Formats: sequence, structure tokens, C-alpha cells
Amino acid sequence: MVGQSHVVQALSNALTTQRLHHAYLFTGTRGVGKTSVSRILAKSLNCTGSDGQGGITAEPCGVCQACTDIDSGRFVDYTELDAASNRGVDEIAQLLEQAVYKPVVGRFKVFMIDEVHMLTNTAFNAMLKTLEEPPEYLKFVLATTDPQKVPATVLSRCLQFNLRPMAPETVLEHLTQVLVAENIPAEAQALRLLARAARGSLRDALSLTDQAISFGSGRLQEASVRTMLGSVDRTYVFRLLDALARGDGRTVVETSEALRLNGLSAASTLEEMTTVLQRMAVLQAVPGMAAAGEDNADTEIAETTRLAHSLPADETQLLYSLCLHGRGELGLAPDEYAALTMVLLRLLAFKPSGAAPGSAAEPEKKPQLERPALNPAREHAPTASENNEPNTALAQVVKASIAINSEAPVVPSSLPVPAQALEPAAPMLGAALGDTWSQTVNQLVATEAVAALTRELALQSELRSQSGGVWTLRVERESLSQPAARDKLQAALQQVLGDAAFKLAVEIGTVTDTPARRNATALAERQRAAEETIHNDRFVQEMIRDWGAKIVPGSIKPLAARPI
Repeated sequence: MVGQSHVVQALSNALTTQRLHHAYLFTGTRGVGKTSVSRILAKSLNCTGSDGQGGITAEPCGVCQACTDIDSGRFVDYTELDAASNRGVDEIAQLLEQAVYKPVVGRFKVFMIDEVHMLTNTAFNAMLKTLEEPPEYLKFVLATTDPQKVPATVLSRCLQFNLRPMAPETVLEHLTQVLVAENIPAEAQALRLLARAARGSLRDALSLTDQAISFGSGRLQEASVRTMLGSVDRTYVFRLLDALARGDGRTVVETSEALRLNGLSAASTLEEMTTVLQRMAVLQAVPGMAAAGEDNADTEIAETTRLAHSLPADETQLLYSLCLHGRGELGLAPDEYAALTMVLLRLLAFKPSGAAPGSAAEPEKKPQLERPALNPAREHAPTASENNEPNTALAQVVKASIAINSEAPVVPSSLPVPAQALEPAAPMLGAALGDTWSQTVNQLVATEAVAALTRELALQSELRSQSGGVWTLRVERESLSQPAARDKLQAALQQVLGDAAFKLAVEIGTVTDTPARRNATALAERQRAAEETIHNDRFVQEMIRDWGAKIVPGSIKPLAARPI
């Protein structure tokens, strides 16, 4: 038994101590050894040893009459029934009629029912009594790929063993041993492809290997195996991921067209991408640790490690999710390659522009003065039209803050600006800017003036300075610094401030005072106050003291805050 050590250990101990159950149920996906383990169990129960004097053993000899007859399928006391084609009550009745007779040549009778979940309810009911109290010489062995369809009355009468799907490295190791014994040359990468394509089934792995040997004229080479499986060369996957990391849309589209011209599967492309992205995520979370199922001898691990260092962790998670869900969209499109291209372009569209060197996000970090600064004198004397605009009170608070913190002179953008004129005034960090920015953002959110990524940019940012006609925001996550979100936030702020002329700049760094953190702190304080109010209430205290009442944890919620 390959890759099923937990089942082997349990059965070996039972056979060695002769603590035998009357019914066994083996479950698991196709090709993991359910039928094989039932035959091995039958041989263990009936083996007589090479000298004919053996008894029940965990290591059947394989050469005695019982072992050879079971292997060849002619042992009269071992009966296999395929429930997929013999699922009625009549077939089960005929099988149970043999139960009254003792073994002819063996030590035990063994009834093996494969795909037992296919039996009808009547057939299950017919075998319940015999299954619960069989003769001491009779053993039942049931096998199924779908144990959920087996009635609970049958499950409760059996010892259940779940055979696990085999790991790719386990399949690879077994294939290597088989091919060495058969003296068939094979490339290591070709065997890795076969092991991954088997998807945990050793039988599928052996079948694919037989097919690959025929396809490759007696040799197992990576190119021929990849062609036979229709799998995508990881070179394409690495090229796509590298282009996505660099924000190179042209390479993405050209690679997609190359996949179409070579007839490579679009679904396989996304599947290989999710596999590589999963390994990258593990390397990013635990540097130096290979992903589950990773072969350290695999030459692709170096490229995977390089990509893991070039792509931020949050983008890796996003790409993995989009690739995973993109596979389900391939069948909805009239052309799977067009669907593949759209999925890849979606990956590119959701990539923050600031992550690519030389991208459009670089000016955000070094904003230039393009528009005249606000006139402080005008800010102290708003016009009548300004007094009639929406959110006037909030606008005056924000404009007053601008007037206090903007000391740069008004300079037309078409004229040369002296260097000293561009020097920003000392930013007033701390409570003043934090209060102003938090009040402004909360008002924008309350009036639904911002939404989605723009709202997150406003809530998760810290206002660092207001000087020289530039508002500088700082965020921790690079994915929030997209130009589109910045422009939408600037437009919303200018709507509040009327015709105020200023630019928003976004920089990446550590933040300490954001509207989101202030809101969380305020909510925690309101929660604490609400719980304190309930606990200190006289009526509540009387109920707890006199009637043994209890306050359900988590049931106290503060009232919603009143609108600003």
C-alpha cells in the first residue's frame, strides 16, 4: 500500500493482535487503493505461509495457494460484488445465501462489495441483519467513493478507514521506482508532470505513465509528456506573472495570443498560475519555506522565489483569487482564449499603478505646483455664493485650516517660481490636522460622496500637510495609491470647498492618525460606555442579584451615532 500508512498501521496492529472486526468500510477517491487493500486483507486472513503452517498475519507471503488464488481471482472463499451493476435486492440475497456455508478451502469467507453506495435502500435493508451479526468465519469488506450516500445504519456497523489522495511527491517516488524496475528512461520533470496530472490517484498516474511511454516511443521526455497532457509550459506562466508584476500589458496580451497559436489550454494556464501563486504566497509569508508539495529539486523553485520577491503579498493574494474565479468564467465565453485574455487584463487592471517602476504613480510622491495657491486673505472673507453652497460649515472649517497652514505666495503657474517660494511651511501635525481631516472624511462618507476604493483611501490615509497648494496624504498600503482613487477624492473635496484650488498627493509610509483609526477608537469607547451603563443600571443589578440573570456576552450594542 503506497501512501496509506495510517490504514496499514491500523490493520497491521489488528491482524497482529487478532482483534478482528466483522465489517470494514474503505472510503476515498478513485485510484487510491480501496480494492487493493481489501484483497490484501483477504490474503492476510487466509494466508497459510510458504510452508503451509502459517496463520493470520499482517505480512502475507504471496506464494501460498490462498495468496496466489486471491491474486488471480479464483479463490472460492473470496467474493467480489460490483454494486454499480448489481445493486438490487435479488443480487444481495444471492450473496447472503452463501453466508450460511463455512469456508471451503480458506480460513475465512470474505465478501467484498465495491461502490457499495450504489445499492438500493431495499438492498441495504436486506443485508443489515447479516452485516450486524455475521458468522464468525465471515468478514465484510465494503468500498465506496461517496460515503455520504451510505445509510447511517450501515456505517455504524463497520470500521471505517479513509484512504487519502496521494501527494504528488509520493506518486513521483513510486513512479520512479516502477520505471527503474522496468528499466525505462525518464526525465525527472516529465515524472513531475505525470504526478501532478494524476491528482492524488496512483492508478491514474500509472495509466498516464503507460500512455506517455507509448506516446514517447519507450521514453518519458518532458516535451512529449507536456504535449500529451496538453499542459502549459511553466515558462508561459512565469512570463505572464512577470509581466503582471511590471504592469506590462503588451507582454500579457502577446503571451495570451501565443497560448492560442500553440493550442494550449486556457483552463490549464489559469490552473498553473494558481499553483505558482500559491507557492509564492507561502514563500512571502514564510521566507525560505517551500510550499506544500514542493520538490526542492524542482528547477522552477528559483523563478518562483524571484517572483515572490518582486510582487507584493497583497497583490499575490488578489491575483490568486482572480485566477481561481476566472476558471469558472471560461465556459461562459464564446471563446475560451478571449475569456483568458479578459481574466489576465482584469489582473492587470486591479494592479496598483504605483507598483511598477516609472509608472504614472511616481508623480504622486513628488507633486509639482501646477495651480495657484489659495489666497489666505480670501479665505477669511467668503462670498455670499460660498455661504449658499452645501456643507458650508464644514467648508469653513477646512478652509480656515488651509489658511492657517498655507504660507506660500500666489504665483502664476506659467511664470518661473523661485526655489524659496516652493519651500512648504512647517506642517501642523497632530490633533489640528487630524481633527480637520477626520471631520472632512466622515462627512464625505456620510453623504456618500465617496465610495469603494476612494472611500478606503480617505479613511485609511493620514493628512500630513497642507502647504503650497498641495495636500499630502500618507497611506500604508500601496494598493490604495491609485491615481483614479486619488482624483475622485480630490474632486469630492473640491465639491465641498467650492472653487478651492489644490492638488492631492499620496505617499507611502507608516500612519498613526487616520479617520478609520479614530472611528475604531470612538466605536470602542462607545461600546465600553454602553457596557458600563448596562452593568451599572440598578434594574439590571437587581435582576442579576434576585433572579440569577446573566448578560449575554456580545449582546450589548451602542446606539448609532447621531448624524453630524
